[in-house]
Amino acid sequence: MTQPVVSELVTLLTLERLEDNLFRGQSRDIGTKYVFGGQVLGQALSAAQQTVDDERSVHSVHAYFLRAGDITAPIIFDVDRARDGHSFSVRRVTAIQHGQPILVFASSFQKSEPGVEHQFHMPEVPKPEDVEPTVAPSAEIMEKLPAKMQRWLSRMGPFEMRPIYPRDEVKPPKRPPYQQVWLRLTDKVGDSPDLHRALLAYASDFYLLGTTTFPHGISYYQPNVQMASLDHAMWFHRPFRVDDWLLYSLDSPTAGNARGLARGQIFTRDGVLVASVAQEGLIRVLPETPEAV
Repeated sequence: MTQPVVSELVTLLTLERLEDNLFRGQSRDIGTKYVFGGQVLGQALSAAQQTVDDERSVHSVHAYFLRAGDITAPIIFDVDRARDGHSFSVRRVTAIQHGQPILVFASSFQKSEPGVEHQFHMPEVPKPEDVEPTVAPSAEIMEKLPAKMQRWLSRMGPFEMRPIYPRDEVKPPKRPPYQQVWLRLTDKVGDSPDLHRALLAYASDFYLLGTTTFPHGISYYQPNVQMASLDHAMWFHRPFRVDDWLLYSLDSPTAGNARGLARGQIFTRDGVLVASVAQEGLIRVLPETPEAV
C-alpha cells in the first residue's frame, strides 16, 4: 500500500482536466509561506504532458516564477499547443491564481531517436545506505523558530533526503558552494515515465538555492534572509525512476546583485546521468532586527 504522503503528491501532480487544454490543481502546505515552487513546476509539466502524444517525451523545460502562489487557492494551468512538428512538440503553460499568472512555463518534447552519446562521470560518494537520513533539529532549537518553519523541518515528506555532507542550517558555517544529496521517493509508484518526470521536477527544486548560500554562512531558516526562486530550467537525458536512489550533485558558480545561480546534475546510483538542472534565485540579507537576533 502506497504511503499517504506519496499518494497525496501523486494526486497533486495528476490534475483535474477542465477542457482539452485547461487543468486545475490544488496545493499542499509543506510548511513554506507560499506554494512550493517545485509543486507548481511539476504540475505545469504534468499539464503539458497530458496534451502530447505518448510517443514523445519531454527533454527540456524552462520556467519563470512570477508571483508567490497562494496555498489556499486552486491553480489553473492553461496549455498552449505551440507546435507539433515531425519530431518535436512545444507546449507553453501559464499557471494562474486570482486572475494573475504565477508561473510561465515552456517545454519541448521529442520522439525517441538514435544519436551520439556521452556524459560526465558521477562524483565518487558513499552509497546511500552508508549516509544518514536528514533529521530535524533538536526540540530546544525548534521552539525558537516560527511555527511554519517548525512544520517544514519536522515534516515527513514524500522524498527521503540523505545529504552526503549535511550542515547546520540554523547556524550554518561558511563552506564551498557545492553538495551532493541522495534522494528517492519513500514508496513505490507506477511505471508511467511521465509521472516519474513530474515527480523529479518537483524534487529538483530542493537544495538548489540553498547551495548558493554556502560561502556566506547564511540560510533560509534565518529570519533576516529572504530567498525565492526566480527561474528554473531542466533537461531530461535518459530514463529513470524516482522511487530508486538518485544522486543530486549541485554547485553554485556565482552570486551577485542579490541573485545566486545554482546548477545540478542527477545520476542513478549506477552513475547514469538522467537530468540536469539550473536555477537563479533571489537572495537578500536584510538588517537584523531585535526580534530576529
